[in-house]
Amino acid sequence: MHSTNMPLYSKMIRCCIIAMLLCFCISTSVQAQRPVHINHTTAEYIFTNDEISWLEDPAGTMQFKEARSRDAAGEFQANTSYYPKNTDQQSAYWFKVHVILGDSIEKKQSIIEFFDQTIDDITIYLPDANGEYIAAHSGAAEQFRHRLYQHKNFEFQVPDLSKGDYTYYVRVKSLNEINFIMVYRTAERFINYALVEYITYGLFYGMILVFCFYNLLMLMATGLNHYLYYVLYIVSVGVYEMSTDGIAFQFIWPGTPGLNVYMYGISLYCMSIFALIFARTLLRVKRQSPFLYRLLNGIIVIRTVFFIVCLFFRKEWFIYKFLDFIPLFAAFIAGIIIWYKGFKPARFFVLGYALLFLGAIGKLINVLGLISGNLSVAAHYSMVFGFVMEMILLSFSIGDQVRLLRKEKKQAQDDAFFHMQHHLKLQASANQLLEEQVAERTRQLELQSQEIYQQAQEIARMNKLLEKDNAELKTNIEKITDARITSAELTFEEFSQKYPDQEKCYSFLADLKWSKGYSCKKCNYNNFSKGRKPFSRRCNKCAYEESPMNDTIFENNRIPINKAFYIVYLVFTTKGNISSYQIAEKTGMRQGTCWAYAVRIKNLLEAESMTTRKNKKGSWMDLIMKV
Repeated sequence: MHSTNMPLYSKMIRCCIIAMLLCFCISTSVQAQRPVHINHTTAEYIFTNDEISWLEDPAGTMQFKEARSRDAAGEFQANTSYYPKNTDQQSAYWFKVHVILGDSIEKKQSIIEFFDQTIDDITIYLPDANGEYIAAHSGAAEQFRHRLYQHKNFEFQVPDLSKGDYTYYVRVKSLNEINFIMVYRTAERFINYALVEYITYGLFYGMILVFCFYNLLMLMATGLNHYLYYVLYIVSVGVYEMSTDGIAFQFIWPGTPGLNVYMYGISLYCMSIFALIFARTLLRVKRQSPFLYRLLNGIIVIRTVFFIVCLFFRKEWFIYKFLDFIPLFAAFIAGIIIWYKGFKPARFFVLGYALLFLGAIGKLINVLGLISGNLSVAAHYSMVFGFVMEMILLSFSIGDQVRLLRKEKKQAQDDAFFHMQHHLKLQASANQLLEEQVAERTRQLELQSQEIYQQAQEIARMNKLLEKDNAELKTNIEKITDARITSAELTFEEFSQKYPDQEKCYSFLADLKWSKGYSCKKCNYNNFSKGRKPFSRRCNKCAYEESPMNDTIFENNRIPINKAFYIVYLVFTTKGNISSYQIAEKTGMRQGTCWAYAVRIKNLLEAESMTTRKNKKGSWMDLIMKV
């Protein structure tokens, strides 16, 4: 039994060994770099998958000779993805392609083109007919005018080569994550492709300008803020696309390559922020959902902080473009929620963002190399198509909101008109009632006015009688006061009732002095006008002004005039038998002043008594004009 099974076991072992050898050979052939066959009929060829092998240079100092020697040592690794990437942006990467020319291309101009416009530094080593290599250099870190062709991509002229096997080496160094997309093209194919591509970009950016101008006009016409935010959003989209496509570097800042590191990050930040602000304003998020409003504001703050860190401290973090899907996705979710709550303009907003996300997914699928051919070309521009459709649908959403605002405005106007009519009816009813009440009240007032008129006539008659009695009473009081002044000694308070102040005293002096008529002291002219001082008179002929105190006992008077009047009155009524102390006590002035003034008056009194007839009764006012 054991001896008969031995040949069977040995056969099985030999089969296993053969199968293992076959698997090893197959795996080795799969991992080996596949050459690319190009002949005179090849107008374009894109290198992908295992047609590219790569080698990482962490220090970034490897020279071309060392790269070739390490290639000979088999250190280059086969590419396992559709397009290789620089997974570590701090390292330099060497790429290699093996080309077999089936025909001579000596008389056929052709180029090698690299699609990713964000490569900072790229050097290609082109084999020539003599077996040597020609180095050609370009990159986004150099000024645009140094390029071989004034085109957004990187192009290198392929030397004339005869039939045979050739190896191309490419060194790439970039702070951005790039896709190594290497394309062989004939000059004729390149010109045709470039023209179509630039026409497509012209249409895209032209649409952006048209949308900008249109919405700016709508902003000026309506004053709605979301038009401004929408313009800023689509401008940010345009700048971002121009930065990533290389159009901006070619036409806007060709002499400033340093902006290539920042502008796509700045424009991407602006696109995210203005998208959120536009969504927040258009969808009325603050009114519809306060929680979503706070969430969007929080995302704006966090995105702004991240942008500041990238701008001033870690510019290499700009490569994390996928983070900007968070603000856009938040706006998309907010649109869905607001639409679910019944806000109709949100439907176009949601549809626009849905198409944008589909375009982003299509471009991601193309970058991962999951599709090829015409589908790959369509997927490459799917993001642009998504932006175009999003702009159109967002414009529809804005128009929808304007229609909603007009509808709300019309509804508000109708409500206001209804309330106004109702108010007018109430007002008319109230006015009618008020008119009736006013008419009734008017009749009552007319009756009352007749009674009041009769009472007024009676009151007027009584007032006339009272005025007559008051006039007689006033005359009697003045006569009594004058009689008391001339017959009895009054206190200063009682005397002040007749002569209370300076104006009354001056008026009395003027009437007394010019009682017989005015005559100018200098020219004897009789016409006068008011002078500058109270109750003074100015001659209309010689302009001499005379005070009522001139040529009276009060001329050059230095004490209050009413007190001077009272001193004259006291001295006269007591016939000079009053002391200066008594005068000072009654007037409240100093005894010395009272004594000097009393002496002067007593002298005049003595002179008056000597010249006056004994049977003539004098008055204190007679002393005033005796100077």
